[in-house]
Amino acid sequence: MASRIALGLGLALLLTSTAFAAPETKIVSYEVDGMKVVGTLVTPEGDPAPVVLLFHGFGGSRDELEIPSVGKGIFTYTADKLAAEGIASLRIDFRNSGESDGEFPDTTYSGQIADGLAALDFVKTLDSVEADNIGIIGWSQGGLVASAVAGRSNVPKVTALWAAVADPKQTFDTLLTPEKVQAGLTTGDTPLELPMPWGFSLFLKQGYFEEIATTKPTEEIAAYKGALFVAEGTKDEAVAYGGGQLFIDAHEGEEEHFVRDMDHSFNVFTDTTTLDEMLESTLAFMKPHLGK
Repeated sequence: MASRIALGLGLALLLTSTAFAAPETKIVSYEVDGMKVVGTLVTPEGDPAPVVLLFHGFGGSRDELEIPSVGKGIFTYTADKLAAEGIASLRIDFRNSGESDGEFPDTTYSGQIADGLAALDFVKTLDSVEADNIGIIGWSQGGLVASAVAGRSNVPKVTALWAAVADPKQTFDTLLTPEKVQAGLTTGDTPLELPMPWGFSLFLKQGYFEEIATTKPTEEIAAYKGALFVAEGTKDEAVAYGGGQLFIDAHEGEEEHFVRDMDHSFNVFTDTTTLDEMLESTLAFMKPHLGK
């Protein structure tokens, strides 16, 4: 009897350790126009897994804003949730951000879109992921990038836009003032200082401001044939409420519109309740399209 109990306990421990095995996390990189793009690849243990690309926001980096109550970035937190569902993730620093090559003042939408498109090509080369089961999550400006990557490639099976920039001109007129946006069109290669509402300054060159008027995220998403999840908050202080509906109206196909009383950071400075609800809804929508 004792040996049977021991055998049973051993089997239970084996099953438990297999079910909750820690995912593999490693730093990876690829090149775009001779510059290095750095990312964090998280893969669950086992067979090749579906993969979701995570695109960070304006002035951010791949781990994203730290959640005070958890001590990890929102995208690190998201990657953990994805791995727990058997889904791999790649979160990247766009060029000119984080650990990737370049300097932030040289940031442009077109450059970040190129980095996102190259990320699609990069993950297709990995043995640890399923090249035909790719999704995207883009937050804020990363949502603008995600709309273009999805629409231009039509590779992702499913795309999630969190508090995404639908109208760059409206967003940056509000965030920076119309006068600052207009001044940016005359700065040339001299970076313009941009005092941010959050108590710090960023610097950008003219190329960024020229693309504010010409970049049309809703037109990009209109070309996308995959499934679309859109989340927005009624208390968003950075991206005006209503942009999510613009994406929904532009897109044809399966979609879900998630609206809550949340700020641009999903209320994480209070707790993770709203973020967890949004993540749960995002994953529930994405999983069937990723074969999970």
